[in-house]
Amino acid sequence: MKRQKKDGTVIDVSLSISPIRDDQGQITGIMGIHRDITERKKMEAEMQRLDGLNLIGQMAASIAHEIRNPMTTVHGFLQLLEAKPKLLEFKDYFQLMIEELDRCNSIITEFLSLSRNTPINLRMQNLNTIINKLLPMLQADALRNEQVIVAELEELPNLELNDQEIRQVILNLARNGLESMKAGGTLTIRTFLERDHIVITFCDQGSGISGRILESIGKPFLTTKENGTGLGLPVSYNIVYRHGGTIIIDTGSAGTTFFVRLPIKGQHLV
Repeated sequence: MKRQKKDGTVIDVSLSISPIRDDQGQITGIMGIHRDITERKKMEAEMQRLDGLNLIGQMAASIAHEIRNPMTTVHGFLQLLEAKPKLLEFKDYFQLMIEELDRCNSIITEFLSLSRNTPINLRMQNLNTIINKLLPMLQADALRNEQVIVAELEELPNLELNDQEIRQVILNLARNGLESMKAGGTLTIRTFLERDHIVITFCDQGSGISGRILESIGKPFLTTKENGTGLGLPVSYNIVYRHGGTIIIDTGSAGTTFFVRLPIKGQHLV
C-alpha cells in the first residue's frame, strides 16, 4: 500500500496488525505498524528491469551473427556497385542504402551490449578526462541547435572504467538532454565527489518527463523520438549497473537532471 508523508512524498509501506490484550486475554485494541518499504520496492523494480534487459540481450546475441553475415555481404556489394562508372546516377541511392545498413548494425551493437553482465577491459582512468575529450563533439551538436553546454568538473579520483562504455553513457545522456530543449537552452554537466561515490549529472532546461513516461523509463523500445530506437537509456542503465553504479532521475517543469553515481574503488587524485 502507499502512504503520503507530511511533506507530500508518497511512499510504499507494509502494514502489520496485532491485537492488544488485557490481563484476562481479552482483546482491548489493535496495534498497527507501518514500515517504509520504498527502497525495497525500488530494488525489486530495478531487478525486474535488469532481468528484462538481460533476456533481450541474450536473444539478440543468439541471432546477431545470423543477421550480420548477410548484412555484411549486401554492404560490400553495394559499395562495389556504388564505385561503378555506369551506375554513378544511382550513387545517392547506394549511399542511402549503405547508411541504413550501418544504422541497422549500430542497433544490433546496442542490443548486444544489453547481454553483457560485466564490464570488459576495465582500467584506471579519470572520468573528467573522458568528458573533456567528448566536449568538442557535444558542443558542436549544441551549437547546431543554438544551445549551450556548460561543464563544471571538480577534481576526481581515478576509477576502474571501460572507456568505450562510459563514453556511450555520457553521449546518450548528454544528447537526450540537448534533444529535450528548445533553442537557447543550456545543458550543464557536473562532476563531484559524494562520500564514497563519484557523481556526474546532466541537467537540462527542457519541459521535464511526464509521470507516464517516467514510470517506464529505462525499458527497451520506449522512445519519444520520431526516429529513436528506444535503446539509448536501457543501454546506459545496463552499463552503469555493470560498473556497480546507479542512475537516478529528478524531473519537473523546469527541466530534468540525471544523476549517475559510480563507486570509488581506489582514490588516485590527478
